[in-house]
Amino acid sequence: MRLFGMNPINANRSLGGCRTIAFRSRWSRQIADETGGTLLEFAITTSLLMMIIFGVLDCSRALYFDHYVSYSAEEAARYAMVRGSTWNGATCSATTTESCTATAANLTSFVQSITPMGNSSDLTVATTWTGKTPAGSTCSNQNGNNSPGCVVQVKVSYSFNFVLPFLPKNTILLTSTSAVAITQ
Repeated sequence: MRLFGMNPINANRSLGGCRTIAFRSRWSRQIADETGGTLLEFAITTSLLMMIIFGVLDCSRALYFDHYVSYSAEEAARYAMVRGSTWNGATCSATTTESCTATAANLTSFVQSITPMGNSSDLTVATTWTGKTPAGSTCSNQNGNNSPGCVVQVKVSYSFNFVLPFLPKNTILLTSTSAVAITQ
């Protein structure tokens, strides 16, 4: 029996082939359909834009702390520079360290007092009185290494961590060193 000029065995095959072609054309129409494409593009673009904005903010925070570390090293060196062994305010009281000659503990507390934000436990201050002049020769240290003309060196370090999850997780050590000759 022939159906439209076809053998019944071949008729099933050709109908199955038509179903496959119809199935493929339905999927190709759905793939070509752009309904909802704008929403998807908006979501992807907004996510990328927010990642960039917050990444820039976090990197700006890192630059801010780098500037702070540099500034605090310079300020601590200036603090020690005018509070040498011959400074006029050499009398110390138990309630204040402002009138004392500079010590490593004084410089650490001074730097921590000017910390703008962040965890001050991530901050380290290392102070060295070199016993040398700025030219490198040995200075007159009659009153100790913090005598006028001797060099004081202050090194400030801060362990910085990024906040955002897609930025590096390891700690960045921001360090600055300042050295000046003691004047008083």
